[in-house]
Amino acid sequence: MPVSSLEVISVPVTDQDRAKQFYADVLGFAAEMDGSFGENMRWVMLRPPGGGTAITLVTWFESMPAGSLTGTVLGCQDLDATVAELSARGLSFADDQTQEAPWGRWRTFTDPDGNGWVLQQDNPGFGS
Repeated sequence: MPVSSLEVISVPVTDQDRAKQFYADVLGFAAEMDGSFGENMRWVMLRPPGGGTAITLVTWFESMPAGSLTGTVLGCQDLDATVAELSARGLSFADDQTQEAPWGRWRTFTDPDGNGWVLQQDNPGFGS
């Protein structure tokens, strides 16, 4: 198979510094790169604490206005503990109740630009 992984997801934002602070300080992502490339462009890349696919905070795609990313799923082992920890760091969740389905449990939130995220705990028995 020619495709072996998903490397980077572009997250459209208006203010890269504000977004970087949110993803690092609230969600706990590690900043991996922050530098200039091209004319008036900055590459800000962060990765979740458990590794995996990185995000880059972009401002230069006309076809991706800030806040247009929705439905991207972030995984966690213990949804209740993670929600409690992120709430203590100032994150507000869009839904007051945990949603449940056969594949797992989840809560949703948005970043400062309105990009929509899903925080999900998978059901390990689903699909087996």
